[in-house]
Amino acid sequence: MKKFIAMLLAMAMVLAFAGCAGSAAPETTPATEAPATEAPVVETEAPVVETEAAVQVMTHEEFMAAELESIVTVETYVQATQSWWDNKITVYCQGEDGAYFLYELACSEEDAAKLVPGTKIRVTGYKAEWAGEVEIMNGTFEFVEGDTFVAEALDVTELLGTDELIAHQNEFVSFTGLTIEAIEYKNGEPGDDIYVTVGYNGASYSFCVERYLTGPETEVYTTVGTLEVGNVVDVEGFLYWYEGPNPHITAVTVVG
Repeated sequence: MKKFIAMLLAMAMVLAFAGCAGSAAPETTPATEAPATEAPVVETEAPVVETEAAVQVMTHEEFMAAELESIVTVETYVQATQSWWDNKITVYCQGEDGAYFLYELACSEEDAAKLVPGTKIRVTGYKAEWAGEVEIMNGTFEFVEGDTFVAEALDVTELLGTDELIAHQNEFVSFTGLTIEAIEYKNGEPGDDIYVTVGYNGASYSFCVERYLTGPETEVYTTVGTLEVGNVVDVEGFLYWYEGPNPHITAVTVVG
């Protein structure tokens, strides 16, 4: 009996060991390596913008067809400037296809000194109109390397009083055989603009010596100040517009 019991105990121990061996955790297979979670490197440098492709430069015809208050970009050539002040400058510009009046263009004093006649610039601003004068205002500009252009005065005398004259707005023009009808200083005394009334073919026209363009220190300002009613003169200037043609005089010659 004891022998039987001993055999039973031995068998139980063998079974217990076998059970322990069967319940042991299986050898683990290494997990598949997870993909890297490190953030990709981001380039912080601003992308290069191709300015030439982004900016569409208009012809003068396209500029004239553009809506008022729309943004416009043109390339043109400096012909003259008014006095620089408060980081602004007003510029008379012209190219082969037409002219522009740039009102209070943003400009440093250093750059203002470089805006000499013939200098090519690219201008972006808003197309505006004031009293009939079509202009570019609130503009910025950059210098453009390359050719230069200085306009010769176009004689538009015979266009006075016609609808065709406005097609030459802001261009450098000339008039011949005008008769002085009146000379008046703004505010009544020398130092400010001079208003000049001239007659041609029985009609009267208003011209102006703009002090910020040709001030009291210039020859034209002095000459106009000495004109008398009845004098006959030839005039050059920029065909500005104010309720009709109002050329800004840059030169005057007394011929009679």
